[in-house]
Amino acid sequence: MATFVDCPTCKTKVEWKEANRWRPFCSERCKQIDLGAWAEEKYTIPTVNLPEDPEELAE
Repeated sequence: MATFVDCPTCKTKVEWKEANRWRPFCSERCKQIDLGAWAEEKYTIPTVNLPEDPEELAE
């Protein structure tokens, strides 16, 4: 049974298989668009703002 995923860039259905060299993307173009977005810092990973004083963590 084939497994399909959505291309993260254009949402086209893509078969997840070893022969698909761009997976999870549908093409090199979509892969490069995503890489460019990372390079421009359009994606972020949420962080927790910790107190600057380590003793505040012990309370």
